[in-house]
Amino acid sequence: MLLFMAMSAVAQEQPVTTVIVPVVGSVLGMNGVIWKTDVELVNNLGSEATVALQLPTAPDSPAIVLTLAPGQSQNFTDVAGQAFGLDATLSPLLVTTSGRRSVTIHATVYGVRGSEISPAQPIAVQYTPAFAPFRMLDGLTFDDTIRTNIGLANLGEHEADIVLALQRVAGRNIATTRVKIPPLTLWHTSIQQLFPLISKGSDFSVLVETSDPDTHVYASVIENATNAARFIQPRPGTQ
Repeated sequence: MLLFMAMSAVAQEQPVTTVIVPVVGSVLGMNGVIWKTDVELVNNLGSEATVALQLPTAPDSPAIVLTLAPGQSQNFTDVAGQAFGLDATLSPLLVTTSGRRSVTIHATVYGVRGSEISPAQPIAVQYTPAFAPFRMLDGLTFDDTIRTNIGLANLGEHEADIVLALQRVAGRNIATTRVKIPPLTLWHTSIQQLFPLISKGSDFSVLVETSDPDTHVYASVIENATNAARFIQPRPGTQ
């Protein structure tokens, strides 16, 4: 089981519901851009809700707890900084709500460079378990104008073994690589670092294979000139 269940302050022998935002943070990227994530929590459950937020792969896995009245919302501008007082941090965000239903969660990522702010990009929230032995990340491009990053998170207590295959045509691997992700770790890296023999190209897919159920994957495609980003959530794939 995950180690994030610091819910003794949240619930006593009552059900809880955990939702995952695949990645949030405040981190310096290419071209001097600081990437930040805004998170909004909305309690539309009809009753008071106690909510815990945790960054499981950040140092010491920090957590905070808050209570939302019916209909109340809580906005965190730059959630890593405002809610947790952290910078230079990148982690999945675990949102645990007391009860059998989660509060509604909205997450957006954007880049800041001086007075420039890139368009906000929604991050897909995982309200239900998203694990599958094969998951596909589609629509990936990397060349002189566009870059792609891949995120691999292991929220389990044991090392995760992951095989990634780069494809242009389904079932035909152009290149493969194998990585081992330590427990409670997020790796966020460029696609070229995973597949160094492929210098550029468009409309790629990456097939992610693992038997470790506590793993999560995502990708982001970013325009170098504008820093406009597109978040890629995985879909179930086949070998």
